[in-house]
Amino acid sequence: MESSDTLHIIQDGDRTIYLVGTAHVSEESVKEVQQVIEEVQPDTVCVELDEARFQALTDQNRWRRLDIFKVIKEGKTLFLLANLAIGAYQRRLGAELGVKPGSELLAGARKAEEVGAEVVLIDRDINVTLKRTWAAVGFWKRAELLAEIVGALVSREETEAIDIEQLKEKSQLSEMMKEFTRVLPQVHKPLIDERDQYLMSGIELAPGNRIVAVVGAAHVEGMKSYFKQTVDRDALEQLPAPSPWTGLLKWLIPALILCAFAFGYYKQSGQTLQEMLYAWVLPNSVFCAVLTACALARPLSILTAFVASPITSLNPLLPAGVVVGLVEATLRRPTVEDAEAINDDVQSLRGIYKNRFTRVLLVAVMATLGSAMGAWVGLGWVYSFIGN
Repeated sequence: MESSDTLHIIQDGDRTIYLVGTAHVSEESVKEVQQVIEEVQPDTVCVELDEARFQALTDQNRWRRLDIFKVIKEGKTLFLLANLAIGAYQRRLGAELGVKPGSELLAGARKAEEVGAEVVLIDRDINVTLKRTWAAVGFWKRAELLAEIVGALVSREETEAIDIEQLKEKSQLSEMMKEFTRVLPQVHKPLIDERDQYLMSGIELAPGNRIVAVVGAAHVEGMKSYFKQTVDRDALEQLPAPSPWTGLLKWLIPALILCAFAFGYYKQSGQTLQEMLYAWVLPNSVFCAVLTACALARPLSILTAFVASPITSLNPLLPAGVVVGLVEATLRRPTVEDAEAINDDVQSLRGIYKNRFTRVLLVAVMATLGSAMGAWVGLGWVYSFIGN
């Protein structure tokens, strides 16, 4: 077997590594992976998956076991919605091209079992990658990324199959990665560069003398540059340490508001305090209730948002989204049918609103966003009284 644009053969003493660069929504990649494994008859097949993503590809019933109340209590609603949106874009793209996202990775694992090869999952935990990526960008860049995710979700633009195959070409990938590095240098390191290191070191640690590795084509050149390089895998698996400023900012608004209330109480015998309370409660309640209503929440959930936001904004340990989300989940309890339909429903905003599971997530996220907006508006309004 000879090297090609998509197959890279690396010789390491008695070991031979066959590195297959794929597109995750390409039928041609599925066929190539199967063919390479069939011809090589490897001892080990390494795939660009972690345990969570592997289970997502193989376990069709995973959504049934997801506890919506636990997700809300742990504050993972936005994280889960973002994951669903990204996955929805890939699935819609795959549907246009007639292949499910990750099919070539799953095909590699299944073919490995057929030929008696060991399957090794070499990618870093997806949660670690996402959290390290999220920590690497600032507030405005995060907002931009979220906007891109939503835009990809609602876009109806179709993609030609030939474009996907061209993206595997070395020249195309080189230009794409240069542009990606230029536009999003903070994201490139944790999302691409660190994983290049992790994937290559995982292959080198895999057992056997004949190894087939199935990875996204965008990783191949970077991975080859880290071959035989010392990689600190433990450091790459570390979750980013929370910034001391993050913890401080959580309590900044409550501290500033309480100080303002104290000032208002001692000024003009409590009259200013009454005005400050009004300035704090009104924007908190209105913003949170309006955005919750935009998610088409139940009336009781909207009322809960109106009442709870001025209180929860003073307690960083209890976001409004948790309170409102739990109320909505109780009133709009997701069914097994909702869980089974998640992958299809999240491919459009209409589906997200229709599905009880994703509707509850949306309500929780919108309530959190509305409460945060109201808190900042309320803070500015309250402090306007101090300057008078």
